[in-house]
Amino acid sequence: MQVPFGLFLVCHGLVHAIYVGHARRLFEVRSGVVWPDGSWALSRTLGDPAARWFVAVTFSLVAAAFTVAAIALVLRQPWWAPLAGSAAAVSALALLLAWDGRLHDSAVQGAYAVVLDVVIAVFAVVVSWPHIDA
Repeated sequence: MQVPFGLFLVCHGLVHAIYVGHARRLFEVRSGVVWPDGSWALSRTLGDPAARWFVAVTFSLVAAAFTVAAIALVLRQPWWAPLAGSAAAVSALALLLAWDGRLHDSAVQGAYAVVLDVVIAVFAVVVSWPHIDA
């Protein structure tokens, strides 16, 4: 199960990379979506341009962490789980901070990603699955 779960981690990281491009305004995930502009926490304290940079930098690091965790898992390194769990926690926190506080477009704002982050953290850190066979 290491390879399929590792591929899942890479794919989850790639979605974060897509959001980096969206936050930097290189393209739109969906027409008219201006996320993370209007964030309840970031935009109100830092402003929209800084919120976009925060999301871009944070999600770049998260995407890299998920990819490295996936490689470590496939190579049967025990530190894959804390790295994946940490990436998931940082991702979920950043998504919650970047949310605009309303339920419209919640899927585009990462509602599903937060759910996946929780699942990843639970499986990697709490359940320690998939197990690394020696």
